[in-house]
Order: sequence, then structure tokens, then C-alpha cells
Amino acid sequence: MQDLMQKIKSLCKRRGFIFQGSDIYGGLANTWDYGPKGAQLRKNIKDSWWKQAVEDRQDVVGLDGGILMNKKVWEASGHATGFTDPLVEDVETHKRYRADHLIEENLDVSAEGMSLEEMDETIKENDIISPDGNELTEPKLFNLMFETSIGPTSDKGEKTYLRPETAQAIFVNFKNVLDTSRQKLPFGIAQIGKAFRNEITPGNFIFRTLEFEQMEVEYFLKEENWEQEFENWEQWMTDWAEGIGLDMEKLHKVEVPDEESAHYAKRTIDFEFSFPFGQDEMWGLAYRTDYDLKNHQEESGEKLVYPDPHDNSKKITPHVVEPSLGVDRTLLALLVSAYDEEEVDGNERTVLRFTPQMAPNQVAVFPLMRKEKLQGLAKEVFEDIKKDFRVEYDERGSIGKRYRRQDEVGTPYCITVDFDSLDDQAVTVRDRDSMEQDRVQIENLQEHLQEKIDNYSQ
Repeated sequence: MQDLMQKIKSLCKRRGFIFQGSDIYGGLANTWDYGPKGAQLRKNIKDSWWKQAVEDRQDVVGLDGGILMNKKVWEASGHATGFTDPLVEDVETHKRYRADHLIEENLDVSAEGMSLEEMDETIKENDIISPDGNELTEPKLFNLMFETSIGPTSDKGEKTYLRPETAQAIFVNFKNVLDTSRQKLPFGIAQIGKAFRNEITPGNFIFRTLEFEQMEVEYFLKEENWEQEFENWEQWMTDWAEGIGLDMEKLHKVEVPDEESAHYAKRTIDFEFSFPFGQDEMWGLAYRTDYDLKNHQEESGEKLVYPDPHDNSKKITPHVVEPSLGVDRTLLALLVSAYDEEEVDGNERTVLRFTPQMAPNQVAVFPLMRKEKLQGLAKEVFEDIKKDFRVEYDERGSIGKRYRRQDEVGTPYCITVDFDSLDDQAVTVRDRDSMEQDRVQIENLQEHLQEKIDNYSQ
């Protein structure tokens, strides 16, 4: 399975999906940049989520909160003191590791709920050493937030943090959104944005990185209705996963035990995915109760309550169900789901079987050869259909190599303009998955492609 991960990483670099961050300077560990194809794929994921979670619903509105917030936000939320991981250090190399991860990897047991003292004792009793074969320091707590300062100098500036999650911007803007949008319970506030975590042991390509992007809804409701809304969002997440083309056999819903849930959550379901490096969390669905609004209300002194529309004297602090989805982990799961290899005419073909909705290019247009008349007509076709589809024009290399190139970036349909096209005003449309070719009149091309996309089935 790790071989598959290497193949995907190689394809991502070769075809412009994902590059190592700061690559010309030797890179920066666990930072990644998205190339032309990767940037478009990320946009397609976010556009699909936003349309279905916000635009297609009357009970959800959007927000775009800032990355930097008053440090009191993180004190009220508990992140300033409680957002920590247990760290140990190699005494020789000074490399840092998660103590709980080393215990779990070496002993095949869960370290969830262990105190620092228990971890230290377990490491010593079982002679657990670092991956480099050296002794480890005693575990200590490590805050995952990136600290920064606002002002001309770090010593005199105002301390704050890069946000470790996007949710808090929603909670502190609850009253602003309620006053301006006139929503009635239940309703949601949705946001897509970057978050930052100073992970001790990030890795597995783009799965765990120092910066990542989240797609989250905080869905506000009356306490007595949380179970039904929890089930509604669980189904919504499942349907969206299937709709964007995730391999549903690799998707697993895991009920998180109370002792392993976040301190604010009364119930949590992890949507885990079978990646090449193992099954791990991709998304989460949590019932956060009224923890966040209550804390911010107490710390700020602002009334973060919902007035009963039928009796203004009655005010409640809403409870919250939170569907939280990672853009980068979704993208990785899509790559794993779409990646395929098959033998065609004695040659191996690598193909990404993205849905047309997710594919960076929906269509590619080729002139059969680099002849002026063919190029002219092919560019006319390109200009005509690019208004309705994501289209790439390609005239480099043999037609076979161009097909293979588009297969590897997941383009569902390729259009070839040949010499007959100059006379019959028809082109050849080749289907990525079946490799079948249809002859289509140029005047009917837009309708033909739209029908293929609308009727696409995985």
C-alpha cells in the first residue's frame, strides 16, 4: 500500500498537482504547494461543498473570519492552556516525537487518557526508544498553536496566535450574524478557511501538515433537537462523500468513545478513510453542546443568546452540531479513490477517474497534428466550449501521449480535430473510462458534452 502512496506522490509532482513547499531551497518539512491541477481540484472541492452546504440551503449562511483574533478568544475556548500534545525528545538528535504515538506504535495499545507520568512509566518499563535508536526525555506538554505578536517588535507587541481551528470565528460572530441575517433556529454558519497547528510529528504527504484548510458548519439548535440534527448532518456528509466520487468502501464511520472525544463534545463520529498508510480520520461530526457560546459569553460579557421569536423575554443559549471537513484530507482521499492502473494493448495505463464535477479539466482539445488549419479549427472549438466547461488545449507530442497525459490528470473527455473535421465539421470525442470514441458535429458538441457530464456514473 505504501507503494501506492509513492505512485500518487510521484504523479502529483509530475502532473502539477502538489509540490514540496519552498522546493528550490531544499523545502520546508511538511509544507506543500498546490500546482495548477491541484489548485483547481481544491477549488472544485470547496465550490461543491459551499454550494451544497450554503447556497442550496435556506438555513445556512456564510462567514469568512480572520486568521488572527484577540488572544482572549483562545483563552475562553480553552486552547491557550488545553490545546497540547505530549512531547518527548531524542536525547542525541533532539528530534521531537509524540509520546502517545510512540507507545501505540511500539506496543499496539491505545495511549488515550494516559497522564504524562503514566506515559513516562510505560516508555521506561518497555524500553521504548526513538526511531533513531536513542533514549528519550521525559514527556512534557507541547502547545500546538503558533504564537505571534502584533506590533513593531516581538518583545513589546501584543501576543496572539495563528488560529488552530476556524470554528471560534463563527462563535464570536454569532450575535453579529443573528442580528444581520434574521435566521431562526435551527440555522448554521459555514466557513472555509486556513488553520495552523505546530504538529510535533506531521507527515504522510498532505494528510497532517502545519497549515491546512477546513470546511465547517456550526449548526445552532435547541438542545432537545440535537440528536435528529446530528443524524441529518451525518447523512448529508455521507451523501456528499459519494457525490464527489470518494470510494465508499474505504469510508468508515467510527463512534468516538467519550474518553477520547474533545472536552467540549458530548458525541463525536469520525469519518475515517482507508489511506495507503492506514485508516485514519478524514472528517469529524461533533455535538459541541453550548460549550463555546457559554464560555465566550462569560469571558466577554456579551449576551450570545437566541430570543424566542414568540416571546422575547425567553432567551436560550443554542447548542451546536458541527460537521467539520478537511479540504486537504478530502483531496488526498479523492486521489486515492480515483487512482487506477490497467493494461491497454499491452501497455500500462495510469488514470485518475475523477467525476467530471471534480476533475481539474473536464475536456481537452487536440489538433491531430501541428498543422495550421487543424490548429485553427481546434482553437475555435476550444474558444467556443470553454465558456461552459473547464477546458485545456494541448498540441504537444503524439496524440497517444496527449491521451495518456490527460488520463493521468483525470480529464473525462478528449476532443480531437482531424483532417476530416475540415470537411465534415465533426470531431472525435474520446471517453476516458471506456476509451470509446464518438464522432460528433461541432455544432452539437456543447450539448453532447453536457449530456455526458450530467449522466456520468462512476
